[in-house]
Amino acid sequence: MSAEIKSHLTDLLTQSLALVAPQTPASIIALERPKQAAHGDWACNVAMQLAKQLKKNPRELAQALIAALPASPWLERAELAGPGFINLRLNPAAKLEAVRNVLAAGAGYGRGNAGKRRPILVEFVSANPTGPLHLGHGRQAALGDALCALLEAQDWKVTREFYYNDAGVQIDTLALSVQSRAREQRGEAVSFPETGYQGEYIREIAADYLAGKGDPGDLTAVRRFSVAALRREQDGDLAALGVKFDNYYLESSLYTDGKVEATVGALTASGKTYEQDGALWLRTTEYGDDKDRVMKKSDGSYTYFVPDVAYHVTKWQRGFTHAVNIQGSDHHGTVARVRAGLQALNTVTAAGIPLGYPDYVIHKMVTVMKAGEEVKLSKRAGSYVTARDLIDEVGRDAVRFFLVSRKADTEFVFDIDLAKSQTEDNPVYYVQYAHARICSVLAQWGANAQTLGSASLAALTLPRELALAQRLGEFPEILAEAALAFAPHAVAFYLRELAGEFHSYYNAERVLVADEPLKLARLALILAVRQVLQNGLALLGVSAPEKM
Repeated sequence: MSAEIKSHLTDLLTQSLALVAPQTPASIIALERPKQAAHGDWACNVAMQLAKQLKKNPRELAQALIAALPASPWLERAELAGPGFINLRLNPAAKLEAVRNVLAAGAGYGRGNAGKRRPILVEFVSANPTGPLHLGHGRQAALGDALCALLEAQDWKVTREFYYNDAGVQIDTLALSVQSRAREQRGEAVSFPETGYQGEYIREIAADYLAGKGDPGDLTAVRRFSVAALRREQDGDLAALGVKFDNYYLESSLYTDGKVEATVGALTASGKTYEQDGALWLRTTEYGDDKDRVMKKSDGSYTYFVPDVAYHVTKWQRGFTHAVNIQGSDHHGTVARVRAGLQALNTVTAAGIPLGYPDYVIHKMVTVMKAGEEVKLSKRAGSYVTARDLIDEVGRDAVRFFLVSRKADTEFVFDIDLAKSQTEDNPVYYVQYAHARICSVLAQWGANAQTLGSASLAALTLPRELALAQRLGEFPEILAEAALAFAPHAVAFYLRELAGEFHSYYNAERVLVADEPLKLARLALILAVRQVLQNGLALLGVSAPEKM
């Protein structure tokens, strides 16, 4: 409803501008929400923008625009403010229309159609199968899954993809680590690899391998068994977070299918490569990188960004002209290299891959605090806190809500004590408690909530009631903007604000009053609040409990 009202008010100002300054394009009109409620519901500075061009006093121009505004059942009045602002105040009925829309649309309220069923691939987590998922992977899982839900709510055809880095030095190190522990458990004297993985989980995998009559001397079999075991463990971690993927793509397949060799051949044919010091280089500086990058080292092995380029070629070839990668800040340098490789390929393949392909969401890492001190180690992982540790400690809902509650590119401190607290300082508790409170009121009322869709809302006249209704009307626009910006944290912000306004209203006013029309109107209002809380929490993968 907020977008509908905004569009309606913009149209009113467009008609006014056509009368006052017909030579001026209407596209200049922009509406903003005033920072202070006393300044109205919407504000427009078009008079100040045009004053110099039209050689008029901005306040006089604003007044002329106000006088020329057509009548509207939604606009209560327009006022001149400051040096030439036009402040617009809505009728209560316009604000309350959002309540009707929420109750009519139900679980579908807030959805849009910007995606138009176009396919989009979202790649996230993509952990090396060398250990349990750490908190960076957990943040990716929460961000990625919420972003996918947001995009689906805007009518995108989303594919969730996990890219398994099942090739390279780290997998070799995993196999050698497990092999050493297996031999150790058989009583052999071994020298553990200096860079080996030290977690208790390595001993567990080794024990399971031996229990299945595996031969520690067969490094290929050890590698295969270890990767499979850790993939199962990571799948369990993801299930505990409530995250599912549509597709798993193996890095190893890029080599076995010849895609890496084909990519290197095409890049060489593009004329964007050169040899130096026995290595093959790509001229990534021609595409904005700070220096050229080695593709193929002097020992014949490829650097890690080469299969990344090949992988992204497959994304494009599979029809994903829109793609989003969610990666940790330690992968920041990958962005320029992958994009440079794709643009160089364009010169010989005529693929037409756009300059900014793919899009990236880069997130920073998570610090865990408990009892005022940083928690750094996991009993099983040995060197980091795992996502499963955190889920076991505070529950899925708190983990998912907390990990999307800040912008991805900001550092995040996960306070375990706060996540377990039942106070208004705990955002997930505060939002869920608002939902549970409304369920309690509706249960006390005891009648059929579906009848509230036809209740008269005329009795809702208090500022808190109108502000709450107006906040509900903002939800569709919040979702549309969050999806466009790949910013699921905006939904968490909104839910916190909505819950806060509801709690303030609930603490100030009784809902189950003796006045029947007022009671039904207030019940309809809080029922709409409950629906929007449900819808928003569902997008974040967080439950909406009826009791707490």
